[in-house]
Amino acid sequence: MNEPYVLDLQEVDGTQIAVVGGKGAQLGALSRITGIRVPGGFCVTTEAFRRIVTQAPSIDELLDQLSRSDPDDREAIRTLSARLRRAIEAIAVPADLAAAITGALARHGEQAAYAVRSSATAEDLPTASFAGQQDTYLNVMGPTAVLQHISRCWASLFTERAVTYRRRNGIDHRTVHMAVVVQRMVLPHAAGILFTADPVTGNRKVATVDAGFGLGEALVSGLVNPDVFAVRDGEIVARTIAAKQRAVHALPDGGTQERAVDAQRQEQPALTDAQVVQLVHLGRRIEAHFGRPQDIEWCLDDDGFQIVQSRPITTLFPVPETDDEENHVYVSVGHQQMMTDPMKPLGLSLWKLTAMAPMTDAGGRLWVDATRALTTPTSRAGLLDLVGRGDPLTRDALETVLERDDFVPLLADPAPGKPPAGDPPAPIETDPAIVTRLIERSEASIAALRRDIGTKAGPALFDFLLEAFTEHKRVLSDPLSIQVIMAGMEATWWLNDKLHEWLGEKNAADTLTLSAPDNITSQMGLALLDVADVIRPRPEVVAFLQNAEDDGFLDGLAKLPGGTEARDAIETYLDRYGVRCAGEIDITRPRWREQPGTLVPAILDNVRNFEPGAAERRFEQGRREAEKKEQDVLTRLRTLPDGESKADETKRMIDRVRTFIGYREYPKYDIVSRLFVYKQALLEEAGRLVQAGVLGEREDIFYLTFQELQEVSRSNRVDDRLVRQRREAFRTYDALTPPRVLTSDGEGLNGAYRRDDVPDGALIGLPVSGGTVEGRARVILDMAEADLEPGDILVTAFTDPSWSPLFVGIAGLVTEVGGLMTHGAVIAREYGLPAVVGVDQATRLIRDGQRIRVHGTDGYIEILS
Repeated sequence: MNEPYVLDLQEVDGTQIAVVGGKGAQLGALSRITGIRVPGGFCVTTEAFRRIVTQAPSIDELLDQLSRSDPDDREAIRTLSARLRRAIEAIAVPADLAAAITGALARHGEQAAYAVRSSATAEDLPTASFAGQQDTYLNVMGPTAVLQHISRCWASLFTERAVTYRRRNGIDHRTVHMAVVVQRMVLPHAAGILFTADPVTGNRKVATVDAGFGLGEALVSGLVNPDVFAVRDGEIVARTIAAKQRAVHALPDGGTQERAVDAQRQEQPALTDAQVVQLVHLGRRIEAHFGRPQDIEWCLDDDGFQIVQSRPITTLFPVPETDDEENHVYVSVGHQQMMTDPMKPLGLSLWKLTAMAPMTDAGGRLWVDATRALTTPTSRAGLLDLVGRGDPLTRDALETVLERDDFVPLLADPAPGKPPAGDPPAPIETDPAIVTRLIERSEASIAALRRDIGTKAGPALFDFLLEAFTEHKRVLSDPLSIQVIMAGMEATWWLNDKLHEWLGEKNAADTLTLSAPDNITSQMGLALLDVADVIRPRPEVVAFLQNAEDDGFLDGLAKLPGGTEARDAIETYLDRYGVRCAGEIDITRPRWREQPGTLVPAILDNVRNFEPGAAERRFEQGRREAEKKEQDVLTRLRTLPDGESKADETKRMIDRVRTFIGYREYPKYDIVSRLFVYKQALLEEAGRLVQAGVLGEREDIFYLTFQELQEVSRSNRVDDRLVRQRREAFRTYDALTPPRVLTSDGEGLNGAYRRDDVPDGALIGLPVSGGTVEGRARVILDMAEADLEPGDILVTAFTDPSWSPLFVGIAGLVTEVGGLMTHGAVIAREYGLPAVVGVDQATRLIRDGQRIRVHGTDGYIEILS
């Protein structure tokens, strides 16, 4: 049976997107909510659109050309879009279809005024609103005009902006169809937008109302500034009344006209306070019906409010789910781990299973609930101090939450109880053998994991992995390992604090830790210089790598003169460091061992920019600079009152920091080494499931949690719909930027530095590695696209250990995310690179190729050209 061409809005519900498009389905659902008034009307269904486009064979060819066109070729897209629109508008509406539409008009009032509105099947969706991408026509009068404007709505599926939006959101043009909503016009006194959550802060408890006189078109088009009201718990908590000089009104014979507002009315509110509160009450009812915050278009006429559209707000960061109604404060794990990109479900669940602290997830990111630690004076002070040492922005964001409305009530510290059984661990001696022993333990544990996992498959594999996760956490929580990490960090803090107090030295530990031993991440960068030394004297290999286009290049190397040696050098490097990759805390990310081509640009940069033996010279130079700095500060300290004592204490701390600070990087290497073993085993299991016809492809497992995958392995059944939904959700999460701190109200906070000691126009950040350097900014978001010259300053969103091979070839570092003890900061100090991290929007505010000056000691960047 064929679908009908026309459906009344009262016949439509929210499940019929494929028939009436997103807008039509939403309006149908709205019209069913008790107490919500929606202007009457009908939908011309997608079946009508499909019939129309089959009457023009040229449309198929134009769609083929559009799908083959370069996404960046705006002129081609503009031309093809215009040809598609002309082709559709030229098609005569068949008589039976026209009769169905005019019959619906007769039922609703043939001579009434109508709004004719596009309603695409990819519109007003939970993941992509498509707001404003297709066309709406207001105050259309008479059947002939309505039919003409329906054709225009069909054609507006191919406006340039709609085509570009679909391409950016990965939506195939052929899968999208156009319905049209025809609704009785409302001739309002006022109109506007209601957001049931604050679209700026994300706070779900604050609704905002934008209001103006006449039709809402004046606000949407930017013709006037609206009145803005903020409402919380039924009360207006903020208001701004604008001077509304213009308004758009409907004309008696059709169409609209912009008019001046009477001078005495311009600064009057478009709504009374009571009307604002009533409107928000209606909005909350709509939000409850759809189950998520809404962006609502409303009109006010003599009979009250009418709702002409409601769509999900797609830009809000999701809030972690809880089983209570209490307030919660969440701290971003990604900002600490230098990976603020979204993680796939398998990565999220596996990190939570192996992490030392309980974590939750939202928006594809991990969060730690800090609420309990903020409820008592002692634990609050301890947390703020710890967080502040690493990232002042996170501390400021937490303090902003704590300053308001008793969001987290401060309780008394618990009464002291009995001291814990046993003595506290004795301070560890400054002994390099301790670090050696810890590394040997780690390597033995990982070797055992590799050996034992090889025989496991099916449900037995998952039982084994759960036991392996216990060992994983045992290694991470080794008291001696934690003592070593803290000893290195505490010695760093001590040196920076004391040498600033005694000598006026800022960040003295930056130089004192140059070329510290046992730093696996800095060794990784230097080792790639050694790989370049093998490749540099072999021109055929260099030329081959310059043209390598896929990850199979290693096989091709053996056919070249000197290629076997080059391949062996790269393979040896991958044996040691191939477990790493960008965003390595997510098990689903491709490792260098899986995609060795990622390293080729860095290898070629090293071949071009360095002389043979650079790694050894670089390490030795750093060691000598640290030694020289040590002698300098000790000599100066001895001239002070009680100088010998200060010098002796400082010497002990320098020895301590150099002994232990390098190990700070090792536990992360241990973690990612284990993750790769888990991944290889899970992918092998996925291969079995593909062969059995359970999964379509191995990577489907990335969109399942560990527990779900365990059940799939047991039952040999998978919910394909769930995998598709997770893929789509991951794509939408990629468009969101996580805040440093998130509240259960949905408010995202990023903190501020609150400094006035930097030049005007400078970009402020956190100083993590001292010195000042001037050079060309290279804004690089993907390590595989790096193209660096000596003296360049790397500007990127964040760096994790995988970026360290680039650090050997740059002069300075600027990142948007990071703290004093995050990996990028540690390696920047190790290599002696002036570095400023936590610079908000650095990759947008600094353009690639600009000349900048990085003040690594004082924490700011000047843009020079």
